[in-house]
Amino acid sequence: MKPGQESKTAVLVCMGRALADGDSTLPAFSDPTALALLPDEARRRVERVRREAAPKGLKEAIEHGYLLRQSKIMAARSLHIDAAIAEARAEQLVILGAGLDGRAWRMPELADVAVFEVDHPDSQREKRKRAEALTQVAGEVHFVPVDFARDDLDRALSNAGHDPNRATTWVWEGVVMYLRRREIEATLDVIARRSALASRLLILYHSPAFFLHLLGPIVRLLGEPLRSAFSADEMRSLLAKFRFEVLGDQSLPEIGRTISAEMAAATQVAPHLRLVVAKRN
Repeated sequence: MKPGQESKTAVLVCMGRALADGDSTLPAFSDPTALALLPDEARRRVERVRREAAPKGLKEAIEHGYLLRQSKIMAARSLHIDAAIAEARAEQLVILGAGLDGRAWRMPELADVAVFEVDHPDSQREKRKRAEALTQVAGEVHFVPVDFARDDLDRALSNAGHDPNRATTWVWEGVVMYLRRREIEATLDVIARRSALASRLLILYHSPAFFLHLLGPIVRLLGEPLRSAFSADEMRSLLAKFRFEVLGDQSLPEIGRTISAEMAAATQVAPHLRLVVAKRN
């Protein structure tokens, strides 16, 4: 991400959730926090897509189509992660690279949970301002400013009150693909040391795909170049190194098929996205 600015990809992800909220074709999905967490210009773009069934001009048509596809992708991955969080029933939830995540303000399952939102200080500063308009539903919310490439995550979590002796669900939803292998391993080392037995780890990651050669230059322009991709076997081996056993590892289209035929079709455009759920041994 560009210095002094919030993450552009985090904004795009939140725009997808905002569009998915209230979509009659996605009755299982709801995120009433997403629109409120967006910066003004992004909120206007979402409202324009909602309002205009037939966009005018090529540029608007391309954006319209992209955002509608993004909404389906975000709904699928959010539903899967939400279900895994609820199933884990951990006392603590750590969201690594929280971006404009709204779970602490929308998931009643977190009523007795301490939520730790870890993110770059620039993104977190803007998110906190906009979150003031929302009603917190989580038991506790702790904001933990961390630059994953430079800062001491272990110390930051300790200072924020995270207890390594209590079970934790870790959600690493949109960061791994922007980190180098050594940075990923350094973070996994911290996660392993701060995870009591039965803690869960959820990671959204990229698997190798030709499509990433096309996507790479686009996200590089946003200041967030792609730096890692793993096969499912490589991810399993990596997590085993840090004493996490894989419980499930699915591609986004596989997740989409568990939701509905429409979601199965919509998620076919993102076969490179995988979501792994692992348990601390």
